[in-house]
Amino acid sequence: MFEILQAVVYGIVQGLTEFIPISSTAHIRVVPALLGWGDPGAAYTAVIQIGTLVATFAYFRTDIANLVTGFRGALKNKSLFTDPYSRIFILIILGTIPISVFGVLLKRFIEGEARGLYVISGSLILLAVILYIAERVSKHEKELTKISVRDGIVIGLAQVLSLIPGSSRSGVTITAGLFCGLKRETAARFSFLLSIPAITLSGLYELYSEREALLGENTAGLIVATVVSGIVGYFSIAFLLNYLKTRSNLLFIIYRIILGAVILLLLYNGVLQNLAE
Repeated sequence: MFEILQAVVYGIVQGLTEFIPISSTAHIRVVPALLGWGDPGAAYTAVIQIGTLVATFAYFRTDIANLVTGFRGALKNKSLFTDPYSRIFILIILGTIPISVFGVLLKRFIEGEARGLYVISGSLILLAVILYIAERVSKHEKELTKISVRDGIVIGLAQVLSLIPGSSRSGVTITAGLFCGLKRETAARFSFLLSIPAITLSGLYELYSEREALLGENTAGLIVATVVSGIVGYFSIAFLLNYLKTRSNLLFIIYRIILGAVILLLLYNGVLQNLAE
């Protein structure tokens, strides 16, 4: 029963923080640590992300259908990059290549030393500062269909930075989108669509490579965490998109800085010292 309770907590934390730019990795590390549970591990986190992946498919089903239809039509008309939906479809695929390559090359580092709390706290604070700058300099004018090839490449490359624990996948891609002049809601929408292939590949890869360890110990808990993360994630998407229609990312910027500072304070006082390495 206790394992199921843990799974529910992991699912809620993952679902709440996967899409909001405050870093799911930071929370999945700190919250269990404060409860005395330890680190569930990068592989566990990657697998329960499949729940948030399903939430993304469910929420953006119309957008996804438009992208696929646009790409198929552009193939016939030879307008792959002039048709806006086809262009976005291609940019999502191209934008997934860098994070896939670096994800494999840096796998040991990402799942090891990089999950240290000093790295996480530093990433939280640093990206908060960069996101604040992006908020100030962005023109906030481009809609989804106006995203250019250059914009897509920049955001796709920026997604690689999400491999650094504490940075946040949505955080780095939304930040890059703002630097490209996208509206806040548009930056978030493209960020979520861009996450689909990356989360799919990451989740399936970890599920396969760590299948014995993950499924052998607590399969029920893994399933519960995945389902809960999907349900919570769906509502997180809706919240953020509606929130960014009329508000900036300032709330999340402040939260990241406070969380990063609190982690450093807890490390300094030895509360989380055993998890610092």
